[in-house]
Amino acid sequence: MATAGIDPNKLQAEQIKQFKDFLMSYNKLSELCFNNCVHDFTVHHVRNKEETCAMNCMEKYLKMNQRISQRFQDFQTQQNEAMVATTQKAVS
Repeated sequence: MATAGIDPNKLQAEQIKQFKDFLMSYNKLSELCFNNCVHDFTVHHVRNKEETCAMNCMEKYLKMNQRISQRFQDFQTQQNEAMVATTQKAVS
């Protein structure tokens, strides 16, 4: 049963895009933290120093990503408010 007003193909395309974006971000995070933190391949286990580095790297990356998203959202809100104000002035 389709929901009125929602194109199932567009919804599926958007879900696929979101999943691809998530995977791109995850892969970038993995590569960045691996390259910055893992330097010793002579042992079969992850050393405490490497694990701590990777966790710190991950936390910083995710916080940075969250902060950028918040700033973008704030900017969008400001732009929308400015557009509404401009439209109201034009109508008046």
